[in-house]
Amino acid sequence: MTRRTFLAAPLLAASAVESDGMLRINGKRTFLLGLYQLPTGPDPWPRAIAAGFHVVHAGSADALAQAARHGMFGWSTTGSDPDKIRQHVARFKDNPALLYWETEDEPSYQWRKPGVARVSPERIKAAYRLIKELDPTRPVYLNHSPTNLVETLRQYNPGGDLLATDIYPVIPHGIRSQYALWDDGLQGDYLDATISQVGRYADKMRQVAGPARGLFMVLQGFAWELLREKDQNPAMVLFPTLAQTRFMAWQAIVHGVTGLIWWGLYKTPPEAPLWNDIATVTREISTHADDLAAPPSTAPVPEIQYHDTGHSLDKGIEYAWRGRLLVAVNADKNPVEITWRYGPARGKRELFEPFGVRLYRS
Repeated sequence: MTRRTFLAAPLLAASAVESDGMLRINGKRTFLLGLYQLPTGPDPWPRAIAAGFHVVHAGSADALAQAARHGMFGWSTTGSDPDKIRQHVARFKDNPALLYWETEDEPSYQWRKPGVARVSPERIKAAYRLIKELDPTRPVYLNHSPTNLVETLRQYNPGGDLLATDIYPVIPHGIRSQYALWDDGLQGDYLDATISQVGRYADKMRQVAGPARGLFMVLQGFAWELLREKDQNPAMVLFPTLAQTRFMAWQAIVHGVTGLIWWGLYKTPPEAPLWNDIATVTREISTHADDLAAPPSTAPVPEIQYHDTGHSLDKGIEYAWRGRLLVAVNADKNPVEITWRYGPARGKRELFEPFGVRLYRS
């Protein structure tokens, strides 16, 4: 069933989180594709829906009306102030295009202030309780910074049904200091500075969320240098490539996320190739929507044999069943050669390029 068929019925956002974390929309398990911002340039709504997206952040009644008009949903941010929550929920809760609420973005995070939360867990939990009192049916979304300890982030769990983290690892070497980057010029703080850190942060956030909450990964829709307010250096403008965007999306899927959201497109000029690259990836993902939304697979895990390519093996091939789809990615920066010992590619000897992706149907 295509996404067009799914949204052909009259738009009414009835959503809930299944016991395995998958979002159910109007009775259908849905692997969610979302946008914090629409693409720049002409006809952004038609381009978003043509790329397979379900939901976009909507800060106004007009934005929600536009989403409904184009067969999409929206989510809306309430903040954590009780009076503002009451006003906001009263204004939007009867809007049929509203899919879920959000309270505060990255509440645990303050740049260069370790251990000092921007918004306390107690405030987030109180905001969640109030939203549920006013609108018991819709889920609440909570996005975390990739940093902070698992134990710290777990304190916020009673404040969210859908958890996420944002990791944006395509950063030019030598970039000047700016907000959200550490002294080494990186946003992430694991030893792995390559794009394969996406899977590591997905695993970390599943440790935070537990098995029953939805888990989204927020991916890079911008070039870091273009976030700078002034004195931008054109030589440092680096967008993720199509191959990088495809790897990060499918690696997150291998690591069990239940949705993907892109942030930063408002800073990406229409002539940049990034939107078309993202849309290419999401259209591919959409063709496998039923498999990605399926309950956890009970199929046996395939076995692989590695062959020497002259390189050490670091992370190697990561793979997982999603429905009847076997997704495999090379999480190494070097080529990796394997022979599949079981599964739909049984007996096949295959060379994966660095950060390559392969999809197999059973």
